[in-house]
Amino acid sequence: MARYIEAVCRVCRRSGEKLFLKGAKCYTKCTFEKRSNPPGQTVSRRRPKLSDRGLQLREKQKARYTYGLLERQFRKFFNQAERRAGVTGDNLVVLLERRLDNIIYRLGFADSRAQARQLVRHGHILLNGRKTNIPSYLVKESDKIAWRDGSKNSEYFKTLVKSIESKTIPSWLSLDRQNLTGQVVSLPTPEDIQPIFDATAIVEYYSR
Repeated sequence: MARYIEAVCRVCRRSGEKLFLKGAKCYTKCTFEKRSNPPGQTVSRRRPKLSDRGLQLREKQKARYTYGLLERQFRKFFNQAERRAGVTGDNLVVLLERRLDNIIYRLGFADSRAQARQLVRHGHILLNGRKTNIPSYLVKESDKIAWRDGSKNSEYFKTLVKSIESKTIPSWLSLDRQNLTGQVVSLPTPEDIQPIFDATAIVEYYSR
């Protein structure tokens, strides 16, 4: 399966803001704080003024990179959001947030969505008691997320048990910190998520 393999710090520099794609490193040794200029030739340090279309494209790219999706995958989510009743932008944000890899990240089982995707792909996660390796699976209300018994012997899990206490969990999720099991209490709302991108601009981008 295709995936983004470029340095993710360049994505933040291209976007002009921190997207927190590398977990703990974004808070300690962030490249963007040292070099916030766009990647490429450094003849000019000024960012070019973007057109309305350019601004819409940038917001779409920010959403894509935040959730680790390629263009074709992202467009599928947009089409699904467009078919649902309600505001398309809000629907899109909620659908992206319901991805299983994002839920693993929100529960604090991983420091980044990329790391969470790897945990799911390698079969470490149980969804409602069954092993799943599909990061894009859309969780539902009352779904339960747990670790596979065999994965609890790994060094990663042992380290996670010690560090999970300091992590903050969204109100629409619940976490048993002792057993490291989580549950979707309710589906998220746009107010719960507060995305760093403008979903309205994304709708305008695809509406042309």
